Amino acid sequence: MAYAAPLPISAERPLSIPVREIAPWALFAFTLAAVVVYFVGFEQGTLAIFSSDYMHEFVHDARHLAGLPCH
Repeated sequence: MAYAAPLPISAERPLSIPVREIAPWALFAFTLAAVVVYFVGFEQGTLAIFSSDYMHEFVHDARHLAGLPCH
């Protein structure tokens, strides 16, 4: 049986990623996480963006899964 030769491991320096490439994605991820936390944790009627209870009922189980009170 023939085996493939292992790839040589180079001792070069690690690949660096410029902050300019990470910053927009980090900002997007932070904004998305903040929106999710708001809707799951705080969209309950007092600070409601939507006037009905639709959003509260939509994220109701996620709120209990996260351990947040809602009743």
